[in-house]
This record gives sequence, C-alpha cells and structure tokens, in this order.
Amino acid sequence: MKIKLYLIFGLIISLLSIAKAQKLKHAVIISANAEWKVVKAVYPHEKYQQSPWGEYFLKELAVGQKKQKVLFFHEGWGKVAAAGATQYVIDTFQPQYLINLGTCGGFAGDIERFAIILVNQTIIYDIVEAMGDSKEAIADYSTTLDLSWLGENYPTAVQKTLMVSADRDIIATEIPRLKQHYQAIAGDWETGAIAYTCARNQKKLLILRGVSDLVHPQTGGEAYGRPEVFVSGTETVMKKLLNDLPLWLEKCR
Repeated sequence: MKIKLYLIFGLIISLLSIAKAQKLKHAVIISANAEWKVVKAVYPHEKYQQSPWGEYFLKELAVGQKKQKVLFFHEGWGKVAAAGATQYVIDTFQPQYLINLGTCGGFAGDIERFAIILVNQTIIYDIVEAMGDSKEAIADYSTTLDLSWLGENYPTAVQKTLMVSADRDIIATEIPRLKQHYQAIAGDWETGAIAYTCARNQKKLLILRGVSDLVHPQTGGEAYGRPEVFVSGTETVMKKLLNDLPLWLEKCR
C-alpha cells in the first residue's frame, strides 16, 4: 500500500512539474563560455542552478506591460553540446520559443563588426562525404527558419541572412568558397545544430548573433592569436543583445 502511495505521489509531483514547465514561454540559450560569462556579469545575483549541460537560471523580465519568467541556459560550445543541450531544454522546460543569443565571425568587407544578424537559414558546411556527394549530406542538415511569426517590423536594426556553421573557426582561405556556394557573410559553431534540433521538435526559434570579430580572406582573422579581441567583441555584442532582448520577446506572441 505504501509503495502505491509513493508511486501516486511521485506521479502527481511529476505532473505538477510538467504543468509548471509548460507555462514557460521563453528559453534563452547561450553557447560559448565567453558569452555566458557576460550573461553572469549582467545578472550576477540570480539563483544559478546546474544541469547535465551547464548552468541556468530563471528571471522575470519586463516584456511590454507585463513581467514574464525567462529561462537563461548555458549549453556549451560546438555542435555536440548545442544539439544535446537544446533537446534537453525542450524536453525539460517545454518552452514555446527558443532564443539563441551569441556571437559569430564576420567576413571582412561583407559585414561590419558588431552588426547583428537575424538568422533565417543555417548550413552545416564541414561535412565531408568520401563515398558520395557532400552537397547532399550538407543539404540534409541545412535548416530554413520560419520567421513569419515575427512579422516585418523588427524592433532593432538587424541583417537577415543565413549563417554557415561548423566545429571550427572560419578558415580565411575558405571564405571565397563559402561566399560563392552559400552567399555567406558570417559563420559560427553552433547555430546549425540548434536550428536542426528545433526544427525536428517543431519549435519556434529566434537566432540573433552579433559579429564579435572579422576574418579577411587574405590577412586572416583579427582575433586569431589575439583572443582578447574576441573577448572584447563578445562583451560588446552580448551586452547589446541582452539589452535588446525584451523588445524581441514582445514579438514572441
């Protein structure tokens, strides 16, 4: 009898937890450690908790005329962490909207440093198929984001374009190929995996990435060998994205 009561009690607690999670509207997911460091500097007094993937906290933000509870979750860097942690966030917290804020490397001459990109497509380009055509495999993992729910009047200045994504920094000599094949102007490590996972779960996703540093096809990356350039650029980008976040959350209706 006691065992049955414990089981029933456990089931009730689980159902209450799920019901509570379903009320969560927004989950803000952050990838790189340097990006999360800025989040912690902006929100130093929150109740940080630990997940199998990274730290997270819940915070009430003023969104329009209301206050809404928002999840901030550190997923980690690279495609593996991005895919696994995004699925964890979806399964555990069941948010209606996922918002990925972060940085990217821009192609010098095609985009300015600190420009904010609204990502409408992701392409994972570092797939090499030796037995067949890599183009087919790359196409399978490319994701087009449905942003129709955002409308046309964006609350801040952005450049809407695609993002090429790979488990590596941008190689300067590859920029001409990335521009020719994909019309890319910037690249990062995680958005391809995040977008693919959200699409498989039929979740609305907003990706805003700021250009923390530039890479030139001839002279290389301004942050390569100078990590302080990336750190400084990340601080500028993340503070802007966090400051503008409530305006974007208003679009999540």
